Amino acid sequence: MKRKNILLLLLCTAAVTMQAKVRLPHLIADNMIVQHDTDVRLWGWDKPGSKIKATVSWSSQTATATAAKDGTWQLTVRTPQAGYTPLSVTFDDGEKTTVSGILSGEVWVCAGQSNMEIPVKGFPNCPVEGSQEIVATAAKWKNKIHYCKVPSVMSMKPLDDAQCWWKPTDISTVMEQSAVGFFFARMLNQALDVPVGLIEANKGGSRVESWLSRDYLKAHTDEPLDSQAIVKKYSWDYHRPLLWGNGTFHPILNYTVKGILYYQGCSNVDYPSGDYANRLAELAREWRTAFGEGNIPFYIVQIAPFTYGGGKDGTVAAYLREQQQKASEIIPNSDIVCTNDCVYPWESGQIHPTQKKPVGERLAFIALNHDYGFKDIRCESASFKSMEIKGDTCYIRLKNDYGGISRFEDIEGFEVAGADRVFHKAVAGHFWVPGNDPRNESIFVTSSEVSKPVAVRYCFKNFQIGNLGNNAQLPVLPFRTDDWPMK
Repeated sequence: MKRKNILLLLLCTAAVTMQAKVRLPHLIADNMIVQHDTDVRLWGWDKPGSKIKATVSWSSQTATATAAKDGTWQLTVRTPQAGYTPLSVTFDDGEKTTVSGILSGEVWVCAGQSNMEIPVKGFPNCPVEGSQEIVATAAKWKNKIHYCKVPSVMSMKPLDDAQCWWKPTDISTVMEQSAVGFFFARMLNQALDVPVGLIEANKGGSRVESWLSRDYLKAHTDEPLDSQAIVKKYSWDYHRPLLWGNGTFHPILNYTVKGILYYQGCSNVDYPSGDYANRLAELAREWRTAFGEGNIPFYIVQIAPFTYGGGKDGTVAAYLREQQQKASEIIPNSDIVCTNDCVYPWESGQIHPTQKKPVGERLAFIALNHDYGFKDIRCESASFKSMEIKGDTCYIRLKNDYGGISRFEDIEGFEVAGADRVFHKAVAGHFWVPGNDPRNESIFVTSSEVSKPVAVRYCFKNFQIGNLGNNAQLPVLPFRTDDWPMK
């Protein structure tokens, strides 16, 4: 009997000890990369009232916190300049817990759906171009690029932790890493020579509504917010509102990051898209508010050409791309990557086009130009500026052309329509009137089938690959000069 009591006492003591020891979220772990030269948040759980002290290996500073009634605590420490020297943090509540192998560098979030999620190894029947070269040279990036993949989890309530681990990019881990994220991080590391950390929090097939908060969805949409109603309306779980934001993104919101890369939109095609830009702008606002770092960069990837409803010549995807571009214009400190040239002609039915390198690198070019002072890097795609009609010819001028266009002949992707609103394939080419006025630089667009043109479109279809770029050879963003409603 006494022996049983002693054993029970020992078990209870062990349980209390285990409960009292500081518990950290999975994001705060060995091999993590912290945003350099800033005040970063560290947090966790402990017995209510416990005093937690954090000491760091790179300075004499200490930070303290007291666990609240619910056991949560949070503190901040100042991180050092970026570098490759391994660092550590020790948490002490009477029992020490040390996190080691930390690097100080640049931390970015990879958010969105499957074209952001697709790993270097690809998906079944969806290869990633260049994956073999990536694996063969992966040893170069160990201790230069680390990533943490948050599992895709649904939840009716916001979760505070996720089963995830930081992994250094090397030959054994790179195949599981986001391909777009890898190409972004590789370019950033080569330019800055600092460690780059990626937090991958995404879900294939998700809609923008999948990530928005309950309060916004309730006030501004007709989305169901009861669990049974959600399941009844959306048999495909990846289309469900609210749940992915709660389960997959909320666990990372305490982490201190530099910016967000967002590649999503395919699943919002065919849905009423008139509100997409405003909903994406709201999502950027919600995430920025939660991260607490002000208007951190929010860079959008435009959805690639694909045969959606209506076939190749349908326009539902074109209207969604237009909404994405609008979002990039109304969201502060935002920009957009054009992917119109990142598909092959035989990929009209491939929702995951193989070319991920230009997508990741163009995101890096934007970040390097906007956030890291590389002003000589030309990162903007050209977009529509103005149109002038003379007779049967339309003259299009672009902005962000960096002083010219990429080709003068055999330009593909233009269409022209008259008052009947029927578009016909057009001939387009470079046009210039002698003189120093930059407005003389333009593109002529004409069709033998339209004698009195009123509108021009460029690659404004579900699947239409253009070949026109600016002087930096970045593709022209698809556009239309009309404001006619979607058919």
